[in-house]
Amino acid sequence: MIHGFGIITLTTVFLLVVANVPTQIFLTKLRSPQPQAILVLGGGTGRERFALEFAQKHPNLPIWVSGGSPSERQVLIQADIDSQRVHLDNRATDTVTNFTTTVNALLENNIHHVYLITSDFHMRRSRAIATVVFGSRGIIVTPVSVSSGQPREETSRVLRDVARSFLWVFSGRTGASLNPRLTQQAQFSIRDLI
Repeated sequence: MIHGFGIITLTTVFLLVVANVPTQIFLTKLRSPQPQAILVLGGGTGRERFALEFAQKHPNLPIWVSGGSPSERQVLIQADIDSQRVHLDNRATDTVTNFTTTVNALLENNIHHVYLITSDFHMRRSRAIATVVFGSRGIIVTPVSVSSGQPREETSRVLRDVARSFLWVFSGRTGASLNPRLTQQAQFSIRDLI
């Protein structure tokens, strides 16, 4: 009896959270119809160049580079982009954490609508993650794809990362630590610091 009640309670909570995402997105579209910032997912020189041109066309918008290297920020600054506009967040280890590590900074700056810049092959997965992670917190994205000539990512990767995004919504954890490749990278980074 108690076991059945627990399952019903968990199912109800899950459905309420899932139903809340579209509501948050709808309300945010009404409150913030125009993007208030630019979010660039780090990971390619093509994205850097595109982001630079895009930022020059939108001179009043702050720029967040997630998962980028200091050189990406430097490219923007050297191109006469005001350094006060550029925020580099290098905590992300993958696409899910691109969103989970920047969501609070965006909200702290009262940003609820961003241009999302990433490669075209990567956009479907990025939008799906953004819908869950950002949508659960009242942030929406307007996608801006960078042409890459690469084939679209596999659906299994999209589904995996959507599941990880829901895990984050419920627990605050992304599951990134389960990836052995990322664990090795983290150990390597720690060794470099010692």
